[in-house]
Amino acid sequence: MNNQHLVIRAFNGATDTATLSRIWLEASLVAHPFIGEATLREQQLLIEKHYLPGAETWVGCFSGEPVGFISLIGNFVGGIFVAPAKQGFGIGRQLIAHAMTRHATLSLEVYTANRAAMAFYAALGFDEVSRRPDDDQGMPFENARLVLRG
Repeated sequence: MNNQHLVIRAFNGATDTATLSRIWLEASLVAHPFIGEATLREQQLLIEKHYLPGAETWVGCFSGEPVGFISLIGNFVGGIFVAPAKQGFGIGRQLIAHAMTRHATLSLEVYTANRAAMAFYAALGFDEVSRRPDDDQGMPFENARLVLRG
């Protein structure tokens, strides 16, 4: 698979929601096993009903098939997820690069227990600016706030 054929397009709620929700769940089960499958499946409804339609979402596609996405709330990356079978091909890098064409600075929060994501963001040049002991739901999962300046 060659990442130069990745097409990034705007999210279409009518055709993309189910596929992106599935990508989100599959990637989250791999990246966030500490949260637990039952909680992730509950959160999946929020992804479909609130987060995807409420954000500026860009979809990365190979041959017309969505393989990943990035959701922005202003310059905050609300989420970036790539289908597990498609990780390691530069899709996440291209999605971040696309977001940087829209914003001079990006910020995000990431679970510190997600070592692969922490390494990914460090390799892209994100700087850690703070940490907090709980996630947005008040669960005891440490989050780091990261910033990338263009």
